[in-house]
Amino acid sequence: MPVVNRIADFSADMAAWRQHLHSIPELEFECHETAAFVVERLREVGVDELHEGIAKTGIVAIINGQGDGPTIGLRADMDALPIPEETGVEYASKTPGKMHACGHDGHTSMLLGAARYLAETRNFAGRVALIFQPAEEAGGGAGVMVEEGIMDRFDISQVYALHNAPNVPVGDFHTTSGAIMAAVDTFHVYIQGIGGHGAMPHEARDPVMAACGIAQALQTIVSRNHHALDDLVVSVTQIHTGTVDNVIPDTAYINGTVRTFDPAVQKMVMERMEQIVQGQAASYGVEARLDYEVHYPATINSPEKTNFAADVAREISGSDRVVDDVPRNMGAEDFAYMLNARPGAYLFLGQGEGAGWHHPKYNFNDEIAPVGASFFARIVEKAQPLG
Repeated sequence: MPVVNRIADFSADMAAWRQHLHSIPELEFECHETAAFVVERLREVGVDELHEGIAKTGIVAIINGQGDGPTIGLRADMDALPIPEETGVEYASKTPGKMHACGHDGHTSMLLGAARYLAETRNFAGRVALIFQPAEEAGGGAGVMVEEGIMDRFDISQVYALHNAPNVPVGDFHTTSGAIMAAVDTFHVYIQGIGGHGAMPHEARDPVMAACGIAQALQTIVSRNHHALDDLVVSVTQIHTGTVDNVIPDTAYINGTVRTFDPAVQKMVMERMEQIVQGQAASYGVEARLDYEVHYPATINSPEKTNFAADVAREISGSDRVVDDVPRNMGAEDFAYMLNARPGAYLFLGQGEGAGWHHPKYNFNDEIAPVGASFFARIVEKAQPLG
């Protein structure tokens, strides 16, 4: 079964919704205008319940099917990124310094399209919970929605999400059982030395050299402290210190990211990082403090639900266009919190060639909206069939 005909009929509407959302990007939990637009569309299509203000600007809409049955959850993220837009499209961001550079505008429009179809047809048992989530890029909005009780409040039994995939053929689906994306942590190292004249380094305690030593030593965690077949990334992404060529500064700052899949590896990194920071600081005669922040957990697909979702995707796009064993990647996704709370699956939907995620020239491909909406609709109909 290809794209649902009724959904194809209103593909132009989905494109218009998406392009409007693209023009009004909002960050983190401050998705007020976006949420208001979503609520307006949901009222138009005739959902049975609307629950607003979850995780500040999140929404859960309920559509009742025919007869008793469980509740299935479908999630779309709504937030944008603090990136100046360079697409040149006529519907480009109206807000300088913000843009939809990851396609959440498209994810929202696909779920709105599925909502319209499901509210019209109601060809399923039980209920569907449409989850429109803020703060995926930063803030962990999915985790906040789970903490605020959406899984129990709406009796959600399973949950699914899609993410667009640049430079994957249009309409292809990629997923895998088990871990598909990594856990993400952030580290900050604050170094306190003693400043002085650059010509008299013996009178100072140089935090610049300490920062260099710490940054280099942190890389040995990957090369010398973990099994070569375990996935691990430790990246130093910022070093800030100094203001002028002939002054040794008082302080330095190091920042970076850690990506893991195994909690034991994560624990090892935290312990070794503390040892390295303190050991290097002592060797350079400075003081240092490590702040290690644990963020999103690994995104882990239920094998059973992944196989089911891949079969639905094959109905939409064809068996040769679904890969259900793609290698896991070191990106992160807060949908992990929902998958920790309920079984489900996370899939990527190819949108063709173009700029990648978080690039100022990225733009969602409206051609795939009917594909994604059809996937969401058929997931519900296949998971909770009538009769």
